[in-house]
Amino acid sequence: MNKTRYSKSDAVKELESLADSAKRERYPKTPPEWLAPVKFRDDSANGLTRCIVSFLRLQGHQAERISNTGRPIDRTLTYTDVMGRRRTVGRFEWVHGTGTNGTADISATIAGQSVKIEVKAGRDRQSDAQRRYQDEVERAGGTYIIARDFTGFLQWYNQNFQK
Repeated sequence: MNKTRYSKSDAVKELESLADSAKRERYPKTPPEWLAPVKFRDDSANGLTRCIVSFLRLQGHQAERISNTGRPIDRTLTYTDVMGRRRTVGRFEWVHGTGTNGTADISATIAGQSVKIEVKAGRDRQSDAQRRYQDEVERAGGTYIIARDFTGFLQWYNQNFQK
């Protein structure tokens, strides 16, 4: 299987430059060559989410990653039997998260407007719960977008919020 090599888009390079400038402003007494460059990638869901959240925060907006996964609870018990062997009984149980089903990956406030951003990388598609959540957000007057790459997100941002 031949994978295509990742090539950073101009938008990601622009984000790295913006983050580096912000770092130099934050640490003005540190020589610039001592500051490690900030690196971003948008070829995975985690990487794209990090790009979007970082960009929005650098622009002065509020943005946070939302996680609605549950958590495992360890119900195992380890003991030593009468023969001196260690035994483990029981199992892990999964407790569902308490968030809303289908919630977006990123929740942001941009220029006073509620924006929910669903990150989809590769062949990933919206679930039925995510479509229902999108309808709820839009009926309430919020904005819901699906981001597939940072270049597309940046174009959407510039069309809707560029000063």
